[in-house]
Amino acid sequence: MTTLDERPATASAAAEQRPARTTLTMAGAINAGLRAAMERDDKVLLMGEDIGALGGVFRVTDGLHKDFGDDRVMDTPLAESGIVGTAIGMAMRGYRPVIEIQFDGFIFPAYDQITTQLAKMHYRSGGAIQLPVVIRVPYAGGIGAIEHHSESPEALFAHTPGLRIITPATPQDGFDMIQQAIASPDPVLFFEPKARYWDKGEVDHGRVEAQLGGIGGASAGTAEMSRARVAREGSDVTLVAYGPTVRLALQSAEAASQAGIDAEVIDLRSISPLDSDTVVKSARKTGRVVVIHEAPTSFGAGAELSSRVHEQAFFHLHAPVLRVGGFHTPYPGAVHEHDYLPSLDRVMDAVDRVMAH
Repeated sequence: MTTLDERPATASAAAEQRPARTTLTMAGAINAGLRAAMERDDKVLLMGEDIGALGGVFRVTDGLHKDFGDDRVMDTPLAESGIVGTAIGMAMRGYRPVIEIQFDGFIFPAYDQITTQLAKMHYRSGGAIQLPVVIRVPYAGGIGAIEHHSESPEALFAHTPGLRIITPATPQDGFDMIQQAIASPDPVLFFEPKARYWDKGEVDHGRVEAQLGGIGGASAGTAEMSRARVAREGSDVTLVAYGPTVRLALQSAEAASQAGIDAEVIDLRSISPLDSDTVVKSARKTGRVVVIHEAPTSFGAGAELSSRVHEQAFFHLHAPVLRVGGFHTPYPGAVHEHDYLPSLDRVMDAVDRVMAH
């Protein structure tokens, strides 16, 4: 780890010192993305509970306090509403705050600040005020945690106009999308699938750097992070997932292939705005769609996506769109969470049902 005096003087110098490609965990990739954004723009500040010397509960901010100091990596009181409110004020003064909500279930005390102030200030001011605030939210289950530590509240915020809701599923997207979110002029909720923090993958450090430094800059980055990606090509059924369930969708596609079923997998990446065009295009090709997410299926992102597919691809469908997700109950204790979460068996059951038509 470098000291303050050893830090490169410019972001470009720092980029030159980094290898072009490295293998990183999701947590390490987000950390590297935060570092790159802070090197690029000294208005980027980090705030959150225990993110300083400790490096955060999941160590996503590890080393950043040491290298950037108290003025740019700030530990905060246990007061989520106050953290978001402070970030709003800082954004109004020209800063780009990146705040961490320690766990998904802790975001609710800040719900009013996020949905009433952060989401609406740009509209309320007639476009005069921009609030480039990023809220990092470790979310979803699969880690054996206690109550309020495994929530998937993304649909609650997606229902509020004025917020961008994005979630990476790979280390590459963790690295790229956190920088795109920080560069965006809009408020962004950056949902990080905590069970995927330790997944490893190759990260190309130059891809997003070239994008943000090229024509369009922040606008190009904002557009890119809002696009779904086809993670696996297929022709018989479309599996749509995001964040923590993308890996499950890919595993399900592999299992389906053993039965002669060619499944396409789409990683949504963005929940609001929702890139339904990519999903509808796939639905018209395969005629069958299964949506997978950890949040309860009732009133969730899958319900919105299902409605759009039925509206725009109805005459191409061989079967109704099916959803596999959490049940309409509070998230259970750790001993029961694997009965609650989508599983390979549940996804394959849905695949068998749509393939029966």
